[in-house]
Amino acid sequence: MPTFLGQNQYGKAENRVVKITRDGATHHIKDLNVSVSLSGDMDEVHYSGSNANVLPTDTTKNTVYAFAKEHGIESAEQFGIHLARHFVTSQEPIHRARIRIEEYAWERIETSGAGTKETGSDEQPKHSFVRQGQETRLTQITYDGESWEVVSGLKDLVVMNSTDSEFWGYVKDKYTTLPEAYDRILATQVSARWRFNWTDDGREMPDWEESYEQTRKHLLQAFAETHSLSLQQTLFQMGSRIIDHRGEIDEVRFSLPNKHHFLVDLGPFGLKNDTADGAVYLAADRPYGLIEGTVLRDGCEARIPVDLSNL
Repeated sequence: MPTFLGQNQYGKAENRVVKITRDGATHHIKDLNVSVSLSGDMDEVHYSGSNANVLPTDTTKNTVYAFAKEHGIESAEQFGIHLARHFVTSQEPIHRARIRIEEYAWERIETSGAGTKETGSDEQPKHSFVRQGQETRLTQITYDGESWEVVSGLKDLVVMNSTDSEFWGYVKDKYTTLPEAYDRILATQVSARWRFNWTDDGREMPDWEESYEQTRKHLLQAFAETHSLSLQQTLFQMGSRIIDHRGEIDEVRFSLPNKHHFLVDLGPFGLKNDTADGAVYLAADRPYGLIEGTVLRDGCEARIPVDLSNL
């Protein structure tokens, strides 16, 4: 039975790039994990093993590091755009480039002294950092020589409301044991992606850094300000607030594991748990409810994959 080649791609995954920018005694860090994936006229390398159209993956790795030095890293999005444009326009057999980037945030450690012998001034040294233990920033840049698709987002952003959350009025059958809750803890570990409506070089690019900061802010504010009757309701409010306030974004996709907290039965010890001054909960890591959904600007179509692990 004859066979034929289907979709294929290749590249160098997870290039760890740390770029230090020195502004006198003040240093700045960009810490990225960059994966390059290329596709195009690659049939022959699969059929006969000819590498005539193959740019080595080692070359793509070297390009990532060279571009970090030559062009700097203004933002994960801008860096990915530089790379994608380069691979598609410099190599005729390459028709499409996809750049995936994770960015790890660092914050400056403030020192107690007013200077050191090394700096020779009264200014505090600004070259010490601690890795933030919050979310990982993400972006995926796709370019086919004509149009762009930029999907950014975050993962592992853990949030909690200790009140203003309820869950009741749901379907019950003979297997239902969950009691209705009129005041519960709502906690989740947010994984989110948002798609920009910037698609061609003829339009002005968004300010990628400001966009991320403001999108994250609106996501968190919506979570905090929604009196939640379900995590689904909270999801929709978070996505709607982002789209309402950020005109450069047309689509938001969330994956929200419900990090359940259950009241501990302290009755055997003669203790009443849920009292006016507080309560003790068991934080259960599994199994967990998994709430997922997409919020779209009116008139737009969904393009972000349903399964975010495929993005």
